[in-house]
Amino acid sequence: MKLGLQLGYWGAQPPTGVEEMVAAAEEAGFDAIFTAEAWGSDAFTPLAWWGRSTSRVRLGTSIVQMSGRAPTSIAMHALTLDHLTGGRVILGMGVSGPQVVEGWYGQPFQKPLARTREVVDIIRKVLAREAPVTNDGPHYPLPYTGPGSVGLGKPLKPIVRPLRADIPIWLGAEGPKNVAQTAEIADGWIPIFYTPKSAAMYQPWLDEGFARPGARRTRADFEIAATCHLQICDTPEVKRMVVDALKPSVSLYMGGMGAAEANFHNQVFVRMGYEELATQVQKLYLEGRKDEATALIPDELVEDLHIIGSPEEVKAKVAEWEATGVTTLMLSFRDAGELRRVAELLA
Repeated sequence: MKLGLQLGYWGAQPPTGVEEMVAAAEEAGFDAIFTAEAWGSDAFTPLAWWGRSTSRVRLGTSIVQMSGRAPTSIAMHALTLDHLTGGRVILGMGVSGPQVVEGWYGQPFQKPLARTREVVDIIRKVLAREAPVTNDGPHYPLPYTGPGSVGLGKPLKPIVRPLRADIPIWLGAEGPKNVAQTAEIADGWIPIFYTPKSAAMYQPWLDEGFARPGARRTRADFEIAATCHLQICDTPEVKRMVVDALKPSVSLYMGGMGAAEANFHNQVFVRMGYEELATQVQKLYLEGRKDEATALIPDELVEDLHIIGSPEEVKAKVAEWEATGVTTLMLSFRDAGELRRVAELLA
């Protein structure tokens, strides 16, 4: 199992200490660094800026929101950055949710699986550069001939010859159908809230995708890149503080990332066996009672989602994650010192 540094997306201000963490990750033998986006900072710019000082680590987006750009534009970003980094890009993408897609990007959310399939297919056509890119699908027709068209659209190939036609495409997916499609058409999967306890739930969905005619990968060469916070705690008191500090994030995703009728993250927790808790947390969160919602999050859920404990506990838990088939463990840290300590422990 490889290690990745998950930088995530920005909060109210750009984070500090990132360049030092990136340098420490490269020096410590991490396989990759990842950036994310929500409705603030984008994923590609920080990756290019902080990745410029690296020479070995892979540079991944975890994740790019597909509705934020045309598929050909996503392909251009990946193609450009792949050249600048000598072939080190991982293109991680996801559909986000209807509140963001329709509220922020102004795009329709309906039929996310079909949209995902079209996006991946178009990007692969761009990167292959075998012919002018066309797409007959209803979501991203190329050339466009719909309402408002002047009828002059022309199929094009990228001017730049891609460095790699097979830039790895990893997809964020949560539900059974989306996970199965990811196993069918992608090179890797970026799950959210994947844990050793929940890992068995996903195996039939993955197997369904691998078994489909024309599946791109098999379980043997398919990447699973799971994210968690890892922190070594030298005392029980420190562990208590870390667990409590992570609870607001859990309650946010469980209760506040979406509407009552459409919160895909909430449904992940339901499938994990926390239906009653997820319902209560969501109700409180949407009523504005965030502190009460957070107070309901149990310690054991936080410790299942993340790797927190003594050095011995951390090593044992990392082994548990690896045993479930995780190929890359994306880790978040507060600073470079924590990263170096973890790297030394797991070396």
